[in-house]
Amino acid sequence: MMEIPEFAVLGHPNEGKSSVVSTLTEDDRIQVSPVPGETRVSKSYSVTMDDRQVIRFVDTPGFQVPRQTLSWFRKNPGQDMVARFITEHEKDPFFADECELLTPVANGAGIIYVVDGSRPVREDDLAEMEILRLTGRPRMAVINAKSDTRDNTTAWKEEFRKFFNVVRVFNSNQADFYERIRLLESLKAIDQDIEPLMEGVINAFNMEWEKRNRMACAYIVHGMEQALTFSLSRRLKSGMDPVTLKEDLTREYQEKIRDIEQKMFGHIRSLFRHHLYDYPLPACSILRHDLFSDQTWEMLGLTRAQAATAGAVLGGTLGAVLDTAAAGLTFGIFTAIGSALGAGSALVGIRRLANASSGLGGDRVQVGPNENIQFLYILLDRALLYYTHMSRRAHGRRDVPQRESHLVSKGEKAGISTLLTQKQVRICLEFFKACRKKNSASGKNHSQSFSRLVASLLEDILKRRFNP
Repeated sequence: MMEIPEFAVLGHPNEGKSSVVSTLTEDDRIQVSPVPGETRVSKSYSVTMDDRQVIRFVDTPGFQVPRQTLSWFRKNPGQDMVARFITEHEKDPFFADECELLTPVANGAGIIYVVDGSRPVREDDLAEMEILRLTGRPRMAVINAKSDTRDNTTAWKEEFRKFFNVVRVFNSNQADFYERIRLLESLKAIDQDIEPLMEGVINAFNMEWEKRNRMACAYIVHGMEQALTFSLSRRLKSGMDPVTLKEDLTREYQEKIRDIEQKMFGHIRSLFRHHLYDYPLPACSILRHDLFSDQTWEMLGLTRAQAATAGAVLGGTLGAVLDTAAAGLTFGIFTAIGSALGAGSALVGIRRLANASSGLGGDRVQVGPNENIQFLYILLDRALLYYTHMSRRAHGRRDVPQRESHLVSKGEKAGISTLLTQKQVRICLEFFKACRKKNSASGKNHSQSFSRLVASLLEDILKRRFNP
C-alpha cells in the first residue's frame, strides 16, 4: 500500500504534461516549454501542506517509439512485463525515453495520461493507450484543452473509453482550485484501493484553502487598517513654504501607502504559491494603474451617488461630502494644522484642508489619515482584485494574460464595492470610523465585523459568485 498516492503523468511530447503537473502541484517553477522533448528525465513533485507530503506527481518524458514498445509488450506478456522491459532496454538509447517514463509505473505509480485535445487521434496515440492498458495500473485520461479554436474532445473520449477507468477534460492553463479538486475526486474512482488515500488528499486540500483564505483575510484587513490610520506630520519652520512642505509630505505619504499595499499583495501572492518574480497581471488590469491615479479612482470604489451618500452618513463636513461626490479624485488625504497656512488656502476645493489652528507645539502640516470614505473602497477593491488574480491563476500557465475577465465600459465600476448590500456598506462605514479613532473601545468589534465581511467576499470570489 502506498504511503501517499503517487501518479505518473504520461503522454506524447508537447501535450502539456509539465503544465498539468505544475498546476496540480501549485509549482510555477516547473519548466514548461512549447518545445517538444523539453522533459528528458522523470522528476517527482510532491504537494506539501503543513510540512506534510500529501500527494506526489511524476513529470515524465514523452513517448518516442510507442509502436515498437507495444510490439515488445505483446510478445512478452506477464504481470512483470514493465519491469522486464526496463531491464532489457535500459541501456538501449532507442528505448531510453520509454524506460524513463515507465519506471515510476513499474514502481507502483498510478497513471494520468495527458493528450492535447485540439489535435486528432493518431496511430501512435492508440499504441500508447494500449501500452498503458497492458500495464494493469489504475489510470485516468486527461484531455488538456490547449486551444479555443480546435476541438477534438469527442473523438478522444470515444477512444479513451476503451482503455481508461476515468476520462476528464482539464485545462491546465485555466484550472482554479475547484477544478483541481474535481480532478482529484475523479482519481478516487480509478481504483478502490486508492480511494481512502485520495479522500485524505482532498480533505488536506480543502483545509489548506480554508487556511489560505483566513490568512488572506487577515492580511487584507491588517493592510487596510495600516493604510487608513497612517499619517505624516512635520513642523512648519520659519521661512518654510507650507505648500511645498505639503507636497513633499504628500509624496512621502503616498509612497508609504503604496508600500503597505505592496506588502499586503506580496503576502497574498505567497499564500497561493506564485513564486515567479515576473508574474504578469493582465495588460489592461486596473491594478496596473497607480493607487492614487485618476483611472483607479474612476474605475474602483463607490459610484458618485453611493460615495456622496456614504459621506453624508459618515457625518462628514460639506467638504467631505463634496470630496466623495467627486468620485474620490481629490483623494481626501490632506489636513493642515497651524496658523501660517494662508498660502495653502488656494487648494481648498482641490485638496481639502481641515480647520487651521495653532497649538503649543507650534505650526505643523499633516497629511493623513485619509478622511475620504472612498479610500476604503478603493483599497478593498484593489485587494479583492489582486486576490482574484492570485487565487485563480493556474500555476502551469506561462503566457501573459491580455485582458480582464470582463470588459468595463466608461463610467462603470470594475470592483465589488458597488455590489455591496446596505448592511455590508454599514459594516465598512463603522470600520472606517473605528480606524479614524484608532483607540476606540469599539474598534476591535468593528474590525471583527469587517474581517467577517472580507472573508465572505473572498469565499464568494473563490466560488465565482463575484467575478471582479
